[in-house]
Amino acid sequence: MQELVEKLERIVGVDNVLVNEPMSAHTTFKIGGPADAMVVPHALDEILKVVRLCHNNEVELRIIGCGSDLLVSDAGLRCVVMKIADNFAGIRVLDDGTVMVQAGATNAAVAEAVCEAGFAGYEFACGIPGTIGGAAIMNAGAYDGCFADVAESVNCLTPDGHVVCLQSSEAEWGYRQSLMDRAGLVVLTAVLKLTPDSPEAIRARMDELNQRRADKQPLELPSAGSTFKRPEGYFAGKLIQDAGMQGHRVGGAEVSRKHAGFIVNADGATASDVRQVIADVQDAVRTQFGVELEPEVRMWGF
Repeated sequence: MQELVEKLERIVGVDNVLVNEPMSAHTTFKIGGPADAMVVPHALDEILKVVRLCHNNEVELRIIGCGSDLLVSDAGLRCVVMKIADNFAGIRVLDDGTVMVQAGATNAAVAEAVCEAGFAGYEFACGIPGTIGGAAIMNAGAYDGCFADVAESVNCLTPDGHVVCLQSSEAEWGYRQSLMDRAGLVVLTAVLKLTPDSPEAIRARMDELNQRRADKQPLELPSAGSTFKRPEGYFAGKLIQDAGMQGHRVGGAEVSRKHAGFIVNADGATASDVRQVIADVQDAVRTQFGVELEPEVRMWGF
């Protein structure tokens, strides 16, 4: 690992390689043990070199943005984590509504930029706490909109470091899934296509959606967003509430009393606490309603 760290430092600089970096500092859950190494690239060529170095040395590489929708083990990660966020977050809005975005740009930043430019279609994502890279991988969605609705193409890196461009029709987007996810591709940039509208009208819709989030979701506590995928024909939160699991707690992890679809870090929760709450909720819903709840949150290092 020391030899690998030195090679990573030559690619991105000494200050941008963090050894034994606690993942709790990089996830919205505020949970997670140390990664062997975290690398923070600032340019496309650095991302390319890091991917190729890890591939050639048969070292596992994981990618994060804001660390939302993610639960990392208390034991941490025996791999290299590459954080693509603020430092690779360019947004360019063209006059025809084409938007060129780097993977580290947040959904909120993109929504703000296109609102100011007078283009509609990304309002649904204004409150989703993640990056464009994560939105593409997971086909992020909310309030009847999803990433696939507005994406024209996505530029990615294959695990061995080759650049590929996928048109929207090739991305195989589904509910919280994509070809990029299944193939282990690293999202670099995305091209969106939006429609003209007045900034005032767009802003009004964004304000309404953000207010709905604030009213219904436990934004005041650390979480990974919605914990479970929506089962066909049901709402996860309603099932959990009807199963009597709202407020259920293990250690510092709790089923939110504000919205049962969220598990929150109420007071110094560990990853083990969260995992146990997830299992307890799944058991209760399965026993009472015969429905299998599938976690939406990704679990690393278990």
